[in-house]
Amino acid sequence: MSKRVTVLDFQAKFNKNEKITVVTAYDYAMGLAVDAAGVDAVLVGDSLNMTMLGREDTLSASMDEMLHHTAAVAKGVKNAMVIGDMPFLSYQLGPEQALENAGAFLTEAGAQAVKLEWCPRATEITQFLVENGVPVMGHLGFTPQQLHRFGGYHQQGKDKSSAALLLREAKALEKAGAFGIVLELIPSDLAKKITASVNIPTIGIGAGPHCGGQVQVLHDLLGLMPDFHPKHAKAYLKLHEAIRDAVAEYVKEVRGGKFPPKG
Repeated sequence: MSKRVTVLDFQAKFNKNEKITVVTAYDYAMGLAVDAAGVDAVLVGDSLNMTMLGREDTLSASMDEMLHHTAAVAKGVKNAMVIGDMPFLSYQLGPEQALENAGAFLTEAGAQAVKLEWCPRATEITQFLVENGVPVMGHLGFTPQQLHRFGGYHQQGKDKSSAALLLREAKALEKAGAFGIVLELIPSDLAKKITASVNIPTIGIGAGPHCGGQVQVLHDLLGLMPDFHPKHAKAYLKLHEAIRDAVAEYVKEVRGGKFPPKG
């Protein structure tokens, strides 16, 4: 059995300019598959609210739902680091609330770390969690839990002042003890500048090629969502069509008397 990937491995890869690979997963079977593929980390993202539960955004994902899916993924992942995504309003009230909920990801669901999107108290909360033994990955740029404040899915950090703010926030998260930072939907040149300005890994999604690694939503990577194709994603399969065609063939054979075979 391979050794479990840790935050120290993340840092070592970043120090050696080795790209870090992260994908999302939401259940046991997909956890098995992505772990066997050799990814460095599996993020159980609150994006499951959309990909698995069919909701419009991530906001209504609950702690119970996140713990349920994280536990399922963790059962299948033996080598990669499992990171649980802290859902909306599970940490924003302050460090004590955050520690209770983050602790549940580690003690109940089997994750090795948590991710939390930027909020006004993100630095304080990150430091408190890290000091109490919870590895934390930050998240800057477009943060889906603040979708309504941004007025939709829009690139962030496009002007000088907002770019400078993101750079300051990245440095603050590093100082607070975060082991990495997701950079989502920001200009490539800004992601490059942030990556060069901090000494912890940056993980990009829609932030160009200059980050320390990349994260992708598994459903985008596999082509599972027929009507949703983000510009920053690449579909390596057309799995929606493959599943549709396979099930259609099953339906045809059952109705035609070919399955199950006579004998």
